[in-house]
Amino acid sequence: MELLPVLDLLSTLVFALVGARIAADKGLDYGGIVFIAAVASVSGGTLRNVFLGLKPVWISDPWITVAVLSAVLITLVFRRVTRIGKTLLVMDTFGLAIATISGSYLAFKQEVSWLAAIILGVITAVTGGLLRDVLCQVEPVLLHRETIGTSSLMGAITFVSLYQLEVNLTISAISGAGIVVITRIISIYFDLHLPKFNSGKKPK
Repeated sequence: MELLPVLDLLSTLVFALVGARIAADKGLDYGGIVFIAAVASVSGGTLRNVFLGLKPVWISDPWITVAVLSAVLITLVFRRVTRIGKTLLVMDTFGLAIATISGSYLAFKQEVSWLAAIILGVITAVTGGLLRDVLCQVEPVLLHRETIGTSSLMGAITFVSLYQLEVNLTISAISGAGIVVITRIISIYFDLHLPKFNSGKKPK
């Protein structure tokens, strides 16, 4: 089995689970939960494919839709007996890692530059979460808290560098994904984040 379809399916399921859970906790109806789960899970990959001139994967692969609907079903069945906290954070982190590698790997398969591969890896990983937070009217994690973008960027750079050096694909993918996970865990544990712009205005 090829690596790319597996990565896309896994990241879709994980991001859909996270999106559906956040939407459910915001009190959205069933239609809203399905919509947020879909946006959170496929928008990054869709944007990646559009930039590469490819058909979005959810159009050609019905298992992507199955993954989204399965995530919604799981959420509706278990949301009242599970706690959101750390479990959701862990899932989101692993989804971020998987999507980063998926984006960069597909870019390389389309024979783009190493820089484009890095950028597309980050776009694939962070787009869905950003749109999810905006639509659910919560503070976008990407823009205000933690280092999601930085974690994805570090993982993409690692994967692309190893791939360019002709290191084994599996080793490159695991190494890149591992860097994403480690970077985010460290940033959360030590409360690290990028510096914020200071306008110089005194708070009222």
